[in-house]
Amino acid sequence: MQTDSLQPTAIAEALLFSTPGWARIGLTAPNERLRERAAHELALSIAEALGDGPAYDHNQLSLPL
Repeated sequence: MQTDSLQPTAIAEALLFSTPGWARIGLTAPNERLRERAAHELALSIAEALGDGPAYDHNQLSLPL
């Protein structure tokens, strides 16, 4: 992993644009298990976005909210 990818701006962009919405919302859930799952998913998504792995699956269809 590159050192400059650990800049706060890169982390913020990865958090906003490379993580699933349910995981961002899940951090505020009243259920501890759901908060833990959401935090784990956010960590995985950010690590993928800042690493060499794919950050987004282009085969996955997005659903409007």
